[in-house]
Amino acid sequence: MPDLIADLKTLILEAAEKSEPEGGLRDDEVLFGPDARLALDSLDALQISMAIQQRYGVRMPDSKDTRRALTSIAHLAEHLKLHAPSLK
Repeated sequence: MPDLIADLKTLILEAAEKSEPEGGLRDDEVLFGPDARLALDSLDALQISMAIQQRYGVRMPDSKDTRRALTSIAHLAEHLKLHAPSLK
């Protein structure tokens, strides 16, 4: 799981074209909303979900599903463990 978490942090930063915040991203850090340090928006969510589909083969066609999965990096890792064929 630590490798997956590290990979997801890199994927999110690259897909959203963001710099890593000071002190790095925490696994349980909120990714969206007023408390999020990355200031991600809906376009970032789309870019991240496309990158996830490309890398892990997991489609998130529903915006509610995407929102839930992208709550935090740890939550996204759990979502992928359940749905990504390559991680089972």
